[in-house]
Amino acid sequence: MKAVIQRASSASVSINSKVMGKIDVGYVILLGIAEDDTQEDIDWLANKIYNLRIFSDHDGLMNLSISDVDGGILLISQFTLYAKTKKGNRPSYIKAAKPEVAIPLYEKFISKMSEILGKEVQTGEFGANMQVSLVNDGPVTIIIDTKNKE
Repeated sequence: MKAVIQRASSASVSINSKVMGKIDVGYVILLGIAEDDTQEDIDWLANKIYNLRIFSDHDGLMNLSISDVDGGILLISQFTLYAKTKKGNRPSYIKAAKPEVAIPLYEKFISKMSEILGKEVQTGEFGANMQVSLVNDGPVTIIIDTKNKE
């Protein structure tokens, strides 16, 4: 799994001009799922995201986690995180999981993240054409890949 986590002061996702999910302070997470991802990837990534300390404390240092600021999560499925661009100009998405694999893992990730966070994770719609709006606070953007646990 690959995740792009953006610290946001507000964010929303719309489909056909209808707001499907919205948060105030929190994370916008773009989540890409690979064919070989497992429950272990879900558990590791959800815990890593929950424990990230990228919100500013009173001294302006990034010492606070999402739970410390009572933040929300807006989760967006994003198969394009697995784009291969080495050859030619048209990206290949061969490593991205097909919907029959990705959808159950995506739903399990939503459940796990909601359980850890203690509140409902906001989402768009898997596979839909979505418009994501956010105010990236900082800006702070973190990229995590479960296959590269550095």
